[in-house]
Amino acid sequence: MEQAQQDLAVVREVYDAFARADVPRIMALFDATGTVVQSPVLPWGGIHTGHEGLGTFLGTLTSHLDSHPVTERLFADAAGHVVQVGRTRGVVRATGAPFDLPEVHVFTLADGRVTRFEAYLDTAALLTALAAPAGVAR
Repeated sequence: MEQAQQDLAVVREVYDAFARADVPRIMALFDATGTVVQSPVLPWGGIHTGHEGLGTFLGTLTSHLDSHPVTERLFADAAGHVVQVGRTRGVVRATGAPFDLPEVHVFTLADGRVTRFEAYLDTAALLTALAAPAGVAR
């Protein structure tokens, strides 16, 4: 299988594991020294390193949001990078405030594992959803 196809298969497996909340499988797909990056203005944002950092990122993210990425496009460059263009949809756990935002995920892979995951989205809109009062209609 060519490199691009192998990388795409790994990333698809990551999204499948995310959908099942299968943390052991997510950890297995990420390199033990990998890095997760998201805007530091979000409660789960910043730079997280290694499996401990990945666990902190996932735990903090899921304590704030019930979110589900929806992939519109997934492509690889055959040089260890996969980009997902899509949306993230869900609700803020504390208030039920809904959100539906554009997102881009950039994965860097080596030897069949994710070594870097960068998440980009409409941060201002997500901060607005996080600050919305309880009881916001879905």
